[in-house]
Amino acid sequence: MVTPMTCAPKRPSRGFTMIELVIVMAMLGLLLSLALPQYMATLERGREQVLQSNLAAMREAIDKYHGDRGRYPDALEDLVTQRYLRAIPVDPFTESPTWVVVAPRDVDKGGVIDVQSTMTDMNGEPRRAAAAATDAAAAALPNLVAREGGSGTPGTPAAAAASAPDAGGTR
Repeated sequence: MVTPMTCAPKRPSRGFTMIELVIVMAMLGLLLSLALPQYMATLERGREQVLQSNLAAMREAIDKYHGDRGRYPDALEDLVTQRYLRAIPVDPFTESPTWVVVAPRDVDKGGVIDVQSTMTDMNGEPRRAAAAATDAAAAALPNLVAREGGSGTPGTPAAAAASAPDAGGTR
C-alpha cells in the first residue's frame, strides 16, 4: 500500500521579519539623530565651564603671588614650586597644560601677568565655539592690554580677547 505524503504541521515563526528590523533601526537612528547634537553641546558647555574655572584659579594664584612678593611669577611653574597651585591646571580642550602667557610691559615685574587659553582642540584645530566668539571679542583686546598694563606673548589677538575677562567682571 502506498501512503500519501503529508506535510509537516507549520510551526509558529520565531524571530522578526526583515521589515520589522528595518523599522526599528530607522526609529533608533531618528532618536539618535535628535539626541546626539544635544549631548555634544552639553559636553562643550561643560568644557567651557571647566576652562573658565581653571583660568580663574590660575589668575587668582597669580594675584596672590603678586600680593605676597610684589612681582609677578617668571613662569607658571613658579606658582607650583611656591605652592600657590598644586599643579598647573589642564586645558580641557587640549587635555594638556598648554596656556598662552601674557607678560607685563615692564620685564622687571616678572614674566606672567595673565594667562589665557590656546583656543585650540586636541588636534590643534581652532575650536568651533571659539571661532565665533573671537570675532566679537577681538575689539576688546586693546582695552584689555591698556587696563592690565601688559603685552601679549605667543598667541593671536583673537585668542587673547576670547578668554579675557569682560570689562564689568573681576579677575
